[in-house]
Amino acid sequence: MTVALIVTLLLAHPAFAQALPSAAPVTAPPAGGIDRAMRTIGGTGQPLSLSLQILLLMSLLTVLPSLVLMMTSFTRIIIVLSILRQALGLQQTPPNQVLVGLALFLSLFVMRPAIDQINQTAYRPYGAGQIPIEEAISRSGTVLHGFMIRQTRQTDLKLFADMAKAPKFASPADVPFTILLPAFVTSELKTAFQIGFLIFLPFLVIDLVVASTLMALGMMMLSPSIISMPFKLLLFVLVDGWALTMGSLAGSFQT
Repeated sequence: MTVALIVTLLLAHPAFAQALPSAAPVTAPPAGGIDRAMRTIGGTGQPLSLSLQILLLMSLLTVLPSLVLMMTSFTRIIIVLSILRQALGLQQTPPNQVLVGLALFLSLFVMRPAIDQINQTAYRPYGAGQIPIEEAISRSGTVLHGFMIRQTRQTDLKLFADMAKAPKFASPADVPFTILLPAFVTSELKTAFQIGFLIFLPFLVIDLVVASTLMALGMMMLSPSIISMPFKLLLFVLVDGWALTMGSLAGSFQT
């Protein structure tokens, strides 16, 4: 969670200003969130040098995709969209870039209440100097913890808690991230495959009908997938499939 908050602080502020000439003394502006974060990381009262700040930023950006994938709604959404594309019989349409972009923006839509809560309770008070960075990180982690625990099955939590030989937790808020994160990912995979199975069923029926019809007509050399694809696309368009899929995915996170 420290990484996620620090990256957010880095991206939320402008680039570092260039040094002014020493000939004209200028009064230093009040330290903002980025400067105070760098002083805290460095362990001294002085901010880190520009080269170290850039190196730290590049290192944190390598971890950020894993956080986005594993701690948000992205995993469930991208799996369901991939299964939908396969159910339609389309190998590269929509392309992977479109699916990833669609899943990312839908994840931002789903996570908007949590992002707004983090902004109100953690980032703004920290930027105003009202709370230290440790408290801001704790508040941000509490918000994400609440989202993840609501989407995690009790059986998955019990599985990883038993594997870790952890004592019985008094409340869901007491579950540590070391147990919650694998349980959350496992639960998201199960939910995504359940939704994908329901999506696959009507298209499977079309494939069976087309294959039986071709066999009855003696056209066994003709691939059923070529004939069934237009019918599956027609069905998907007639029922407004994209709107139904996006709405159902977003609604699956409502608790």
